[in-house]
Amino acid sequence: MNTLLLSLDQWDLVVDASHNLAVASDPYSVAQDVASSVRTFSGECWYNTARGLPYFAQILGQSPPLAFVKSQIASNAALVPGCNGPVVFIGGIKNRALTGQVQFTDSNGTAQATTFGPAPTQGYDSSANALTDSSGNPIIGSS
Repeated sequence: MNTLLLSLDQWDLVVDASHNLAVASDPYSVAQDVASSVRTFSGECWYNTARGLPYFAQILGQSPPLAFVKSQIASNAALVPGCNGPVVFIGGIKNRALTGQVQFTDSNGTAQATTFGPAPTQGYDSSANALTDSSGNPIIGSS
C-alpha cells in the first residue's frame, strides 16, 4: 500500500524530483505508517477520533506503568494495515521524550522495525539542545 512520504528530520510532506508530493510504497510505507500511528494523540484524527494514544489523558504528566504505555503503542501500531504482531521496546526517556522501537511482521512475512520518539527539529541538535553561534545567539534553520 502507498502512503505520502514524510521527511525523517521534520516528519512533513516532501516532493519528488518532478515537484509532486512524494509517495512511499511497501515495505517502507508500512513502517512509516506505524511510526505515524504511535505519534498520534487520541482525538487528533478528524476522520476517526477514536484512533491515537491517550497521551493527554493517561500518559503525559502521569506516571503510567510501562506495560500500559507499551500496550497502547502496540495496539495503535496493530491498527495499521500490514502491521502484524507488533512488539514494543522502550529505549528510554531523555529530555522528557520517550524513545523506542516497534518490531512487527508485514503482510509479506518480512520482519520490520520502526523507531519512535521526537524528530530532530530545526535549530536543535539530536539531544534537543538549542543550537547557538559563538556569541550564544540561537541559530535558526539548522538541523
